[in-house]
Amino acid sequence: QVHLVESGGGLVQAGGSLRLSCVASGGTFGSYHMAWFRQAPGKAREFVAAVSRSDATRSYAESVKGRFTISRDNAKNTVYLQMNSLKPEDTAVYYCAQTYYTTNYYSAGQYNSWGQGTQVTVSS
Repeated sequence: QVHLVESGGGLVQAGGSLRLSCVASGGTFGSYHMAWFRQAPGKAREFVAAVSRSDATRSYAESVKGRFTISRDNAKNTVYLQMNSLKPEDTAVYYCAQTYYTTNYYSAGQYNSWGQGTQVTVSS
């Protein structure tokens, strides 16, 4: 069982930046794909970004392309989400997720383990 712990959320003004971190334990970090999802109040959980196990592939939701960057450090068992030019509509709880195998990075159902989430609030 993979255990994931997110950190780095907080309150920021529109146009600001935050960097989220997710530390994994259990299994071999370099053998699984990682992703970030988010869920705003009253809305479904949505895909934000994903990175393949080798870091060869990075995928983004259209709404965050050019503003967010996902990266991973296999030596530290950590995946990051650098969020720049934040907007009020980015306000949500952000979750990291893990899977050993997927045919669709965008689907939450493809992921096996989830963190507890970290709150990001962007004020206007």
